[in-house]
Amino acid sequence: MFSKADAEKYFIAEKSESLLFVIIGVAAITAAAVFFFGLKTPFWKGAAIPLLAIGILQVTVGWTVYKRSDAQRIDIVYKMDMDPSAIRNKEIPRMETVMKNFVTLRWVEIALLVAGLVLVFMYRNDAAKTFWYGVGLALALQATVMLAADYFAESRGKVYLAGIKSVV
Repeated sequence: MFSKADAEKYFIAEKSESLLFVIIGVAAITAAAVFFFGLKTPFWKGAAIPLLAIGILQVTVGWTVYKRSDAQRIDIVYKMDMDPSAIRNKEIPRMETVMKNFVTLRWVEIALLVAGLVLVFMYRNDAAKTFWYGVGLALALQATVMLAADYFAESRGKVYLAGIKSVV
């Protein structure tokens, strides 16, 4: 039986992963700044672009999830006893939407990974195109990080969704 402790574990893990996401995003933004302003070669300037763009996304999404996790945890644990209809009418549809979004995100991340790998393989031996090689390498790296993070989040989400469905 899915318990309040299980719901709390889900939101605590979500909060922990989102903090890791923020840290990775800050590291990516910092690396992008160092690459663009410090190293200044075409390769590093190319690598800076996806690091910065995806790093900003990682910080934004990570911080948003981090900030709301505690309130959601408290709310859901309360509703498990006091208002099970809210679980049925609000939380389950919310999580079903989240799970559908993971599928969309996965395909976007796979497309970014493939695009990055295509750039890497097209320009890895072309000294005149090191900018695009850098873009491809950093894009493939960031897409891989996002795929891995979303894989674990989706796995947790499946367990949580099945659990809260069993409550109502």
